[in-house]
Amino acid sequence: MESIFNKVTGFLGGLGSILLALVPVSVLWFVLTGTDVFGFDVVANLTTLVNSLGNGGFVGLIVLVILWSFFDHYGGKKK
Repeated sequence: MESIFNKVTGFLGGLGSILLALVPVSVLWFVLTGTDVFGFDVVANLTTLVNSLGNGGFVGLIVLVILWSFFDHYGGKKK
């Protein structure tokens, strides 16, 4: 049973890594061509997210720290 959980966790982690790698590629595509990627305007969505966190004040800062902890793979340790 543990091996199944490890496989599912590994798969979801790999899928998340692939999706996170698509974000900079999508931004670059938008900058070079001016068109959306798969119908998603990544730059507008990122701008909206940053503005929402900025307007949130202290709550926005806490949410940003929580989001950062999700994507911090090294837990504060150096590579």
